[in-house]
Amino acid sequence: MNIVELARHLGLAVSTVSKAINDRGDVSDATKRRVLEAAEKFGFSPDPAGRRLRTQTSETIGFVLSPPQTHFAHPFFLDLLMGIDQSLSQTPFQLIIVAGRTLETELESFRRLVERQRVDGVMFGRTRRDDPRIRYLQERNVPFVALGRSETGKPFPFVDIDRTVAGRNGTARFVGFGHRRIGLLSTPGYLMISHLLQEGYRAALKAAKLPFDADLVVETSTSEEGGLNGARQLLAMSNPPTAIMCGHDLIATGAMQAIAETGRRPGADVPVIGCDNHPLGPYLNPPPLTTFSAPTFEAGRRMVELLLALLDGRSPKELQEIWSPELILRSSHGGQLVAANEI
Repeated sequence: MNIVELARHLGLAVSTVSKAINDRGDVSDATKRRVLEAAEKFGFSPDPAGRRLRTQTSETIGFVLSPPQTHFAHPFFLDLLMGIDQSLSQTPFQLIIVAGRTLETELESFRRLVERQRVDGVMFGRTRRDDPRIRYLQERNVPFVALGRSETGKPFPFVDIDRTVAGRNGTARFVGFGHRRIGLLSTPGYLMISHLLQEGYRAALKAAKLPFDADLVVETSTSEEGGLNGARQLLAMSNPPTAIMCGHDLIATGAMQAIAETGRRPGADVPVIGCDNHPLGPYLNPPPLTTFSAPTFEAGRRMVELLLALLDGRSPKELQEIWSPELILRSSHGGQLVAANEI
């Protein structure tokens, strides 16, 4: 019997059983006695090596860092991993991190974790509308939790920081300031967050009875360079946007540079809003970046809790959470559009 089976037998969470075995102070003496008696009865050994050998489990959770990676991981994923690691420290599970090198070979990273490392569960982010990783894990009956929704396969556990809210509320703020041509620099189109961001953008335009112009939407890489090139494309239009909504703060940083290249002031002449609350956002000058929150540390912790609940037998449909991001006002969103800039 492994710790998941022992917890299920006792009707307790895996983390509670782990704490009881490790004599943690936040578990009652009665629960500790109950767990230890059951462990002795069913031959459960807290010795990791012996237990893994006997039960043929790895007591390991794999996390796949999504490509492309120009660095090991930007702060979004680092905060997520910190939350995951902190929660796993209260369980018998250890964390293995694998970086997907390219989109084409990323699935091989999943196969290595599942078929060679034989992990007990998998976590990953940057879900796609059509996601072969989800299909593979479901075909192999591997427990997993994702950061983000998808339109692929059967229901699965996820935490999603809703980009629909960011796209809608960011665009609506620009509309409220009088802007009628609002550009959108989106993350790559294959990502689910891009689809949701664009849905929110369209919804805000529709609510304001403004026409949708496909030329005002540019999909670009999640990087400063992507934002720079995408904004240059928008600003070179014969009728350019007077404000730009961005799918990530790194994109917004590049967009602000492109605006400055034209002799205009980011924020004052062409307002910008980002997403994901990058640590550098408050220190951009000028101006500090208005953005939407991304509580990734908390999301990482919650992903572990959902995975443990899945291992305890909970239905995936019960383990799906959509979190609404909050607008963090700094100054790059500008103010009321002056008459001279109106179209």
